[in-house]
Formats: sequence, C-alpha cells, structure tokens
Amino acid sequence: MRSIVMLTCVFAFQTLFGQQCQSPNKQTEVIFSLSNDGKPTYEIIYKGQVVIAKSNMGFELVDALPLLKNFSVLNTRFDTKNETWEPVWGEESSIRNHYNEMLVALQQKNTQRKMNIRFRVYDEGVGFRYEFPVQDQLGHFIIAQERTAFAMTGDHTAHWIPGDYDTQEYDYTTSRLSEIQSLFDTALTGNASQEQFSKTGVQTALMLKTDSGLYINLHEAALIDYPAMHLNLDPKTLSFESWLTPDAVGNLAYMVAPHNTPWRTVIVSDDARDILASRMTYNLNDPCVIEDTSWIKPMKYMGVWWEMITGKSSWSYTNDVSAVKLGQTDFSKLTPNQTHAANNTNVKRYIDFAAQHGFDGLLVEGWNEGWEDWFGHSKDYVFDFVTPYPDFDVNTLNAYAKSKGVELIMHHETSSSVRNYERHMDKAYQFMKDNGYSAVKSGYVGDIIPRGEHHYSQFIVNHYNYAVQKAADYQIMINAHEAVRPTGIARTYPNLIANESARGTEFQAFGGSKPNHTTILPFTRLIGGPMDYTPGVFEMDISKLNPNNNSHVNTTLANQLGLYVIMYSPLQMAADLPEHYERFMDAFQFIKDVGIDWEKSVYLEAEPGEYITVARKEKGSSNWFVGNSNGFNKRKAEINCSFLDADKTYTATIYRDHPSANYKTNPQAYVIEAKTVTSKSVLKITTVPAGGFGISIVPKN
Repeated sequence: MRSIVMLTCVFAFQTLFGQQCQSPNKQTEVIFSLSNDGKPTYEIIYKGQVVIAKSNMGFELVDALPLLKNFSVLNTRFDTKNETWEPVWGEESSIRNHYNEMLVALQQKNTQRKMNIRFRVYDEGVGFRYEFPVQDQLGHFIIAQERTAFAMTGDHTAHWIPGDYDTQEYDYTTSRLSEIQSLFDTALTGNASQEQFSKTGVQTALMLKTDSGLYINLHEAALIDYPAMHLNLDPKTLSFESWLTPDAVGNLAYMVAPHNTPWRTVIVSDDARDILASRMTYNLNDPCVIEDTSWIKPMKYMGVWWEMITGKSSWSYTNDVSAVKLGQTDFSKLTPNQTHAANNTNVKRYIDFAAQHGFDGLLVEGWNEGWEDWFGHSKDYVFDFVTPYPDFDVNTLNAYAKSKGVELIMHHETSSSVRNYERHMDKAYQFMKDNGYSAVKSGYVGDIIPRGEHHYSQFIVNHYNYAVQKAADYQIMINAHEAVRPTGIARTYPNLIANESARGTEFQAFGGSKPNHTTILPFTRLIGGPMDYTPGVFEMDISKLNPNNNSHVNTTLANQLGLYVIMYSPLQMAADLPEHYERFMDAFQFIKDVGIDWEKSVYLEAEPGEYITVARKEKGSSNWFVGNSNGFNKRKAEINCSFLDADKTYTATIYRDHPSANYKTNPQAYVIEAKTVTSKSVLKITTVPAGGFGISIVPKN
C-alpha cells in the first residue's frame, strides 16, 4: 500500500505539466499531456534519455468528427501490480508481471465523447492502449485512421521489412531511417504490390538502435478484434505513425463500445540482451482461459515436407489435372504421380526414423485431395480437410505411428478461403480427434477469399483467433503459417503453440535468405511469440535434391544446430530428410538431445544483425543448452558459464564450425569436442560468417 501512495504523490506533483508514470525501478517513465487545443500527446524517457519524443494520439472516424483534439482530462487513476505467473510452456517456467499503471480518462468538449488511455510502465518499456467505455455519444463507429505517432529522436538504425498487408516473408533490410524510402523497392521480393501499402511503411516488431546506444523495439500486444498495425514513416520528421491494415472497402476497424484497441508497445534498453529477455508483450495479454491445459504439450517433430518444398517430391497425388472435377473425382482410377510424397510407404519410412530417434510427431503434407487442382487449375480451390488420397491410409498410418510411439500431425492448407475453413472447422477438428491427431499446421497461402480482404485486416485477424478458440474446444494445438504475426496471445490461448508468420527455413529452398537473418528474427518476429522456423537442414545444396533448383541454404551445419536454442519454439522441427541425417549422425545427436521446454533462459551475447548467444536450462532436468547464430563477420564468442550451478561439474559437448567452414563452399565442416566446465569456466568459440554452434551441458555422474 505504501508504494501506491508514494506513486500517487509523484503523479499529483506532475499535474501542472501533464500526468507522469514511472516504472517500478524509476528508470522508465511516460508523460501524458494535452496541448493547448486539447490534443492528447505522450512522451517516453529511459534513464534520462528521450526515447519517444512528444507524439500525438487519437483517431479519424468515418462519417464522424475525429477524436484528435478538444479533449479535457476528467480524471487520472493510478495502480501498481507485481505478480508472477506460470506459462504452460515457455522460455522460463515463471514470468514476473510488474508494472505501474496510469489511466487517463478524457472527454471531448465539443462532442462529449469519452476516450480513455491506459498506460502500463515496466522497467523495460511502456504499453498503452485506447479504451472506449459504454456511452450514449459513441456506440458503433468506424475507424478511418489511427493517428498514434512514435516520434524518433534521431536518424536511428533500423532492421525492417516492408509494411505489406499480406506477408511477412521478407529478408530484413538494415538501414538508417532516412534511407528507408530509397531502399524500399530493393526490399520488395516481387510478391507484393506497391499499391498495397505506403512507400515508407514498415512492419512491427521494428528493431531500432540509436547512435547513443539505446535499443528500441516497437510492436503491439493483444491483437484482438482489430487490424494489425504497421508503421508509416515521415521521412522529413523521422516520426512513425500507426498504419492499420484496411478491409476490402478501405475501412480499418469496426468498433462497438465498450471496446479496447491492442496495446502499442515500446521496449527499450541500453543492452540488447534485455530486449530478448522482455516478457512485456505476454504480460499485456489476458491470463490463460483454458482451465485444463494438460493436453497442451511441447513436441519435437519431423515432417514429410522438405522434400516437397525443395521440389524433389510433390504434394499432388496425380498430374492428370484435366481429369479432376471438384468433388466428383474417383482418384483411385487416375494415374498416380510417382513423386507424391504422402504415400503409405514413404510415411512409414519417416515414422520409423522418428521413432528410432525419439521424436514425438511427424507432420505429413499433401495427404488430402485438392492439391492437384490447387496447383493445376486455380488457387481458388477449397479443401474439405477430411478426404485422403488413395495412397494415404489414415487409420493404418495413425495406428502404425501410435505403435511406434509417434503421433501424426495434421495439415490444413486453407488456400486462404477463410469462410470455407470456418464452415468445415468442426468437421475437420472432429476428424482429427477421431483419428488421434492433437496438433495441426494450418496454412493461408495465396490471396484471401473473399476477395479484397488482406491477411492482417480486422476480419481475418478475428478468423485466426476464432480458429484457435475453436481448436481449444477440441483440445487441439495450432501451428499457424501465413497468419498474422503473434502479439502474445499464446498467454491467453497456449494451444497456439507456434506460428510461422515470417521468412522461415523454406525460403532457403526458394533462393535463400541473408546469412544474418536469424540474428534479427529474435529481436523482431519472436518478440510476440514462438516461431516454427523449421531448422535442422544438413544438406545445403538444394540441387542435390532437385536438379532444377539451384537454391542454397546460407548457413553452416553448426549454425543449424544453434538455431534450436536461438529460435525458440515449443513445437520444434527437424526439417531435413532422414537420409541426410544418417550421413551426420554425430551432429544429429544435438537435435535429439536439445530441449524444447525451458526452466530458465540466459541471454549471453546479442547484437541485432550481428550475433546472438543464448543459454537455456531444460525444464525438469539439470541440463543446459547453448545456441549461437552468427551474422556476416567471423567472430569469437565468449561464453561465461556463471549461469551453471556453483556446486556442480558438467560435461560440455560443443558442436562448432570447423576453421575451414564456409557457408557457401564448405558448410558441412564442423568439429565436436567435449570439455569439463564449471560455473567459473569461460568458453571461447570462433564462428565463421553465417556460422554458429550448439552446446549441450550435462552434469557429470
């Protein structure tokens, strides 16, 4: 109680100049004020440095006066919270949620409309959202533009991707803010229309670094019943403004009071490791609403997938597209495609390998009717999610997998026909329950049907959340690909066990990704939740799988091992083919051993775009695992082992780049060595460009 009284006194002192709220450690603060004409503004300060300069807030509405000015403060309320909660899965077994809160209640003088702004100030940053209470003056309304600004204090370095409404699958560009406009065309990959977004729009989470050494992350939390936010940069003022994804007719958000927006988040530190360690995005979401979570279990899995991604094999059962009629085809009478991967014999081969090496699950894509039409006719095709091809025996394969201690993972490619998926959802999920599937990878490839909608509009965001909630009714875990980037909602619905929502490993078979890609993703995409990055590729030359594909995986093999620790996910894949792992069984041992659910995470080294080294303690054991991903430049990582128990001696098995390793010409050169370590040890490991390492640290005896 004493801390609340002291906090209130600070606020009262500030009312002459604006309302102020400080973090529990008093190093981060937000200042809210009204301009002379009643415009709401805010400012964020960290350790005496301005992070966000005074920035405007508010909305423009459709067919109504804007909510931008003429406001007065009705009252200001303060609160504080200090709690610890336990996630079902995560990078640690408990998370502290400690913040001071300020709620500013506003009323617009000329319309009497009310709008509240709630700020939560953490040691590592600030979250704020708009809240519209029940009122006679504002019931149903449509947002034409959100005018929340983020005024930068200089020409910061940014790691950014274009603000596309339909994909996040870009390589990151690193540049000054002032260079974004000139580099925008170069950053496009050819799968986007420039008419879809602002020429200076970028996506969140956006990672920035100031010349004075501050690291700033801009994102959002609890994206529910609202369009995803991009950021539009004014090249002259270097100020960002929220840029929401429109719907098919150009509107942004349909609101019915009471209604809250998502939280706008600003995470800040003078140490890059603190950005990775922040759990603010999760903390701004509601607690778990699933009473019994015993069925939600982290899984390590393999997949009948990479051979199709590379073009070695096919999703489709038949090439005889002309003979296929939607819903009327007897596939058993058609000539089968000899490269169809999801056949009984091949799937059993994967099951055997997965079982032999202790994997929990096997994803199988291309198992159901429709792929031949989707590829051969039109991507307007709609699947039914329950009808297998003739060479895929659902009952036999699930029984075979179960006898081996392996579970098959379902695949639902929706072809972005979201209403069709919603119509079939109950039937599809019940089919999964009846046949022993507990997890599904859902895909949203292609243009959204109905036409004109975008992947991140309010309507489609609501669909993704509906799918997760509906899946929870059937005790099914969701791994959503091509969906909206996560914003911490997995705290509320932990059956959302993974997302793709960024440029994953599959793009290494589509021309490659930049060598430093995975040194940026933990600072951007993973801020909102785990990523199904699908690491573990051991054969880097894709032409050896498909002579017509000249792509190359732009990492070393040792880097692929480090990704199992760097790229956090409770659903972790070994993506490559069994025969490739059989060539490097000593390195494959790390993938078999590495944990997937963690008691504690320690961020040892980090610089976005350059390198990351992370140590994690496996939940339920005394084993630690360390992962490193390196960027463009050769460097020596230094690992201080002080995170280990002081009274224990450990064996560290190090999987590192060979000195001759080269991600282009000699990527499979690695060294495995064992060392005895204690909490006083310091390991020094050289990593080559696009290299890395994985270390398993196990107590002796």
